[in-house]
Amino acid sequence: KVGKADKEIEDLKIKVVDLAGVKKPALKKVRMSADAMLKALLGSKHTVNMDLRANLKQVKKEVKEEPAEAVGDWRKNIEDKADRKKMFESA
Repeated sequence: KVGKADKEIEDLKIKVVDLAGVKKPALKKVRMSADAMLKALLGSKHTVNMDLRANLKQVKKEVKEEPAEAVGDWRKNIEDKADRKKMFESA
């Protein structure tokens, strides 16, 4: 019995050393569509269509046009701001 156990232990030690030396290669990332993934998981019998965009409704985008500020005489703007400045100085 003891000899058999020793032999089994040696065999297991050799297997451990062999497994430690072998590294599994890193898996590559593969782009897969939802349809292909479901087909791979469920098998070729089941046909499931995962076209999620088909159920969406079309929305027309409205372009809002903001009125451009009228480019007036800049001197007038400075005069308007000068009145404000006077308000703060008087208070």
